[in-house]
Amino acid sequence: MKYEPLPTRPGIRFEDAARAALDNTQLRRNMGKATQTIRAKRAVVVEELPDWQALREAGRAIKERTIRHLDQYLLELEASVQRAGGQVHWARDAAEANRIVTSIIQAEKAHEVIKIKSLTTDEIGLNEALLEEGIEAVETDLAELIVQLAGDRSSHILVPAIHKNRSEIRDLFQRKLGHSNLSDEPKVLAAAARAHLRRKFLTVPVAVSGANFGVAETGTICIVESEGNGRMCLTLPRVLISIMGIEKIIPAWRDFEVFLQLLPRSSTGERMNPYTSFWTGVAPGDGPRAFHLVLLDNGRSRVLADPVGRQALYCIRCSACLNICPVYERTGGHAYHSVYPGPIGAILTPQLVGVANASSLPYASSLCGACYEVCPVKINIPEVLIHLRGEVVREKQDHPTPGGPDVEGLAMKFLSYAFSDRKRYERVQKVGRVGQRLMTRGGVIDRLPGQLGGWTAMRDVFPVAPQTFREWWSARS
Repeated sequence: MKYEPLPTRPGIRFEDAARAALDNTQLRRNMGKATQTIRAKRAVVVEELPDWQALREAGRAIKERTIRHLDQYLLELEASVQRAGGQVHWARDAAEANRIVTSIIQAEKAHEVIKIKSLTTDEIGLNEALLEEGIEAVETDLAELIVQLAGDRSSHILVPAIHKNRSEIRDLFQRKLGHSNLSDEPKVLAAAARAHLRRKFLTVPVAVSGANFGVAETGTICIVESEGNGRMCLTLPRVLISIMGIEKIIPAWRDFEVFLQLLPRSSTGERMNPYTSFWTGVAPGDGPRAFHLVLLDNGRSRVLADPVGRQALYCIRCSACLNICPVYERTGGHAYHSVYPGPIGAILTPQLVGVANASSLPYASSLCGACYEVCPVKINIPEVLIHLRGEVVREKQDHPTPGGPDVEGLAMKFLSYAFSDRKRYERVQKVGRVGQRLMTRGGVIDRLPGQLGGWTAMRDVFPVAPQTFREWWSARS
């Protein structure tokens, strides 16, 4: 199988998938309850910090500086990891990253790996690539395990199974884990998952993780999580493989002072993550005997080249923009058909895979700006969305759809031609007055023909006035 840079389904437009999601009342109920709960928790812990806005600005400044000098910091990180006894691999795309990871696991003669929740491994389709080579990847995060057992896809950056309720999870565990008469109490469900995973923690020789941060100065990798499964994966196996997008780097250890205040409050609404793990290379008698760091590009260099769009690389994957977004709250993550849902996915995915392959995502927003207000590193998501909408239009003009003209593009070219000359503009106005008579009802135009009908489906248009200002002025001069 050929793995694309990011698992997307370009044939399915967001608006079509969203319409189907809106018909699912249980999904809307689950999503509304979960996102509102997380928002409320976040608001409380953010309000406690009088310098929250200063922290946001500090986070933005650090990420901006890092992205601007990314080449230097990556080389510094490589040297630091190697100094600490780790090995660094560079992967240009998903296929190369999967080959690197597969070869390391095969060298250990392992047929199973345990995994810490990682969007980056989902991005490259690692689980599927390993399965083709006869290697089973076992998800150890509770929500990821639920999604894996259900043969489902994640619908949230932080809470992959946010679209499922307790009863659905109980039924799943009874079918897949061999339990009977389970209650849907969270502690009972967690205990069932814990018993299943404990055997894996103690026997599987290789673990795979992502990375929340990588420190250029020291070579330290950081993972934050809430369940403790990550700590088990980081300490018990003899080999640890971490796959890190090149944008996850931070320059210095002291930068954690900023990010470890921003991230937990913005993600889970906590003052501090229950488990914050750091490791630097390998240490004799302590933890894995071998550490491999895979630095993944997979389209990030293309994002970096866009002066407006590159701010998407500041993202620390907190999911605050998802939890506040009125669109995401009603449609859920599956409607985006991407590993990265919600507002951040709407700007990151089209840049990673090309706007031609995700042209509907920049329109998956009301542009209300709530995502910008809550982003802990001040990514101006509405600005990037508008920028990408322009890219979508330019892409359509450069590569029109086979079998039909680009009506929107032709209309814009005509308007540009008409508006660029006063006399042409006045002639168009006169023609418009005549042509609108067939469509004007009750003093408004409520139905336009063809593709223009999408505009009047939700709003009325006022007709061209009987007399322009210039005509009125000339008549009185």
